[in-house]
Amino acid sequence: MHNNNTLSAIVNKISHYALLGLVVLLAITLIKNILKSVEIKKRIETEKINIEKMKQDNADLAQKVAEIQSQAYIEQQLRDKLGLAKPGEIVVVLPDTATLEKLAPEAPIEQETLPDPNWKKWLKLFL
Repeated sequence: MHNNNTLSAIVNKISHYALLGLVVLLAITLIKNILKSVEIKKRIETEKINIEKMKQDNADLAQKVAEIQSQAYIEQQLRDKLGLAKPGEIVVVLPDTATLEKLAPEAPIEQETLPDPNWKKWLKLFL
């Protein structure tokens, strides 16, 4: 009978430790899942922000495409890049900046001087 009580106490302790181990294991798994869920929610928010930015970029590009396809833009490019003009217009082509700098008159170099201090002005006034 003494042996039976001891065996039952050992089995009882082992079952308590097993149950405690199972509870700890389940708690660790639950905490890992909660942390993973929080991380996934953060990633979803980041991706939503990226999607909104891409939508804005897409709208900007669509506006730019519409602008480029307009008749006014095409005409401007023909004038600027190819030097074309409408009938009756005169095209004036200026030389590059290096040539313009050579043709421009030399500007005199002015030296900066500080105004005379007040004591010198008073001295000039009385002398």
